[in-house]
Amino acid sequence: MIIEQDSIVERGWLSAGGLLTYYEVQGTGDPLVILHGGFATVETFSEFSPLLSQQYRTYSPERRGHGRMPDPGGPITYEIMADDTIAFIDAIGTGPVHLVGWSDGANVAMIVAVRRPDLVRKLVVIGTAVNIHGGTPFAQAMSSQLTVDHLPPALIEAYGALSPDGADHFPVVFAKLSRALFETTLELDDLAHIPAPTLVMAADDDLVSITHLEAMRDALPHGQLAIVPGTSHALPLEKPALTADLILAFLADEQVTKLMPTRDTA
Repeated sequence: MIIEQDSIVERGWLSAGGLLTYYEVQGTGDPLVILHGGFATVETFSEFSPLLSQQYRTYSPERRGHGRMPDPGGPITYEIMADDTIAFIDAIGTGPVHLVGWSDGANVAMIVAVRRPDLVRKLVVIGTAVNIHGGTPFAQAMSSQLTVDHLPPALIEAYGALSPDGADHFPVVFAKLSRALFETTLELDDLAHIPAPTLVMAADDDLVSITHLEAMRDALPHGQLAIVPGTSHALPLEKPALTADLILAFLADEQVTKLMPTRDTA
């Protein structure tokens, strides 16, 4: 393990399951692992992560083919990245963690929670469907015709600046990651195997249908649902403070008592 530290952030590399993994650490308290979105880097959450680290010790790993992490060859699927994340959590040696994932990171987080429920205390998934069938009609059509031109230029520029594979390798990684939502083996029924309390969060103008989000909440043994108004798929970037407040309230040990429940009466 190699650690560099400034006054706020610790940065380091560790071997997790044979994969040398870059990660950053902030704050003190119970461990919380944050998983960035597809094609993104840890810098994507530069305004969001510090809000969570005010109450938790946050670990932000990058995934294979993202940021400073090379593409080791072969496919890059949610299931492979979930195994990498499991190895990372085991390697940091904290025991069970709170796990927060956005977009592709949320898909990875769900698979981690299914495969290794002993590692996840509470789970937050932001802006994702279980698989392609949960997307809005617009999202499904876009995903089937996705090209590099659909991505924000900042993501492509960040890849070129950070990737050890060089900017010219981005189309290779793009082709692998753009298939991940179509290739995942996760199904809605699999969420029943996640015992951790789980917050499903999305924007009111997101890429996931409201019906599917409700189905995810209902499939989870201990599911909650939050729809953030006035936001798009980039809601943790658009309203980081509100997103963090909702997550921190969910992670708190004590939850409010519902005065007029309907779903929990059974």
